[in-house]
Amino acid sequence: MSRTGANEWVAQWPRPILERAPEWTALYSVAWEQARASVRECPDLPQSPYLWPGVWAHSIWIWDTCFMALYGRYAPDALPAIESLRNFYVPLHDGWTGPYPRNIQHPDNPPLFAWVEHDHFKFTHDVDHIRKLLIEDCYLQRHFDWFDRVEPGWRFESATERRFGSLVRLKKMEHGYLWHGLPSGMDNTPRGRGAAHDILWVDAIAQQGLAALYISRLAEAIGEAALSVEWRGRYDRIRQTVNTYYWDDEDGFYYDIDHVTRAFCKVKTPASYWPLLAEMATPEQARRMLGHALDAGTFGGERPWPTLARTDPDYAEAAPDGRYWRGGVWAPTTYMAIKALEKYGFFEEATTLAERALGHIERTYRAVEPASLWEALSPTRDHPADRPHGKPGPVRPYVGWSSLPPIALLIENVLGFHDVDAAANRVHWRWRPQGRHGIEQLRFGPVVTDILAEADGQVRVTSNRPYTLVINGTPHPVQAGATRLNVDGASASAAAAKADAPLLKNGR
Repeated sequence: MSRTGANEWVAQWPRPILERAPEWTALYSVAWEQARASVRECPDLPQSPYLWPGVWAHSIWIWDTCFMALYGRYAPDALPAIESLRNFYVPLHDGWTGPYPRNIQHPDNPPLFAWVEHDHFKFTHDVDHIRKLLIEDCYLQRHFDWFDRVEPGWRFESATERRFGSLVRLKKMEHGYLWHGLPSGMDNTPRGRGAAHDILWVDAIAQQGLAALYISRLAEAIGEAALSVEWRGRYDRIRQTVNTYYWDDEDGFYYDIDHVTRAFCKVKTPASYWPLLAEMATPEQARRMLGHALDAGTFGGERPWPTLARTDPDYAEAAPDGRYWRGGVWAPTTYMAIKALEKYGFFEEATTLAERALGHIERTYRAVEPASLWEALSPTRDHPADRPHGKPGPVRPYVGWSSLPPIALLIENVLGFHDVDAAANRVHWRWRPQGRHGIEQLRFGPVVTDILAEADGQVRVTSNRPYTLVINGTPHPVQAGATRLNVDGASASAAAAKADAPLLKNGR
């Protein structure tokens, strides 16, 4: 159950307004109702209640929980989002004695804790939490080091009978990591096909770089300059390795590589966008990656972000419904790749892909019984993906991370509230002409605000406290109470285009 009663639940989330697409705001409500079903109790865990990914009742997953926490930051009083990460920190890094009450399925899942902690901190500015996390407990640094040191065959001991999948497959090598489809999260991906030896996975090293980058930024945010510099140095070394060995300039793409020969393993998946999320690409590299994202023959089209390029022979074999990670469209990779493009200022393109993704989810919701969000979607039609390995039937209706795109992509991309910063007391809004639209009850730090654009360009803002609303790069002071602003459509559209210039210079 949630931490709030049924009558209080709806009041805990922001309320989007988008009169041109009421079906998307209706889907948003469905996503929150399914998210409510993800809260479970287990008093013997370090954190209870906790977010449950929606698969096996006796197991929890790192990367599922991390992606769930990314939408949980919009309703921190309702969902135990960031708190749920303690159920991994404590048993993995504090020397838990005896079998653990929940199985951690694939403890060598993607190391996303620092990214999620950083994005949650942007909403809360909870300095005490970050200080304890980095200085007292050192969980983020310890998990980074654990990911480097753990050996294949290490097993997490749980009290559950079913322990399949808990054996570690990860191994640190000179220029990256040996890994496997299951712990990477992309279970039956054909990555590594045709390589002479095992591959080094581009997402594993990029995710470690992402962790180092956000440890550095969090340390800087709490005034720990030496710690920030140390982890920025680690990040810079990883970034150099990724661009030296994993970037194919001929194809304009990041690939996995053979761990012996360093040859590219040319299987294109959205995993190659993790280096962009980690801000490792130069602007030119990012622009070439954008081309693949928009290409209907690769990752673009009406139903974007298949988890295998449409030109790949295994994609054709898995047609029409993607056979899980051989073309199925998944919430985590869709969200990650769209956020990766935004790092380089490609907001217009990211929004186009986000709107297509939301359309795909919503049409599938209406077209298929039972009406639900699904574990993954078909890349060719409005239907759930099929299961792997020739198993009959579609994937399951899903709680977990499938609520992420209908919530976060609607707020951040379609409505345009792409950066909320409680430390700076500021909201960045990429406004564009789309009729009456906005958001009510957006919370960050101590601020609760409503922001509503009328069709005539008038913007009405109410807030319990002052803050700065940045509209297409122009700051506007918002007072406690009611504030009215004018946004001229033509000049605002021009400002939005200017604001879409790449944010990162020289790959930084």
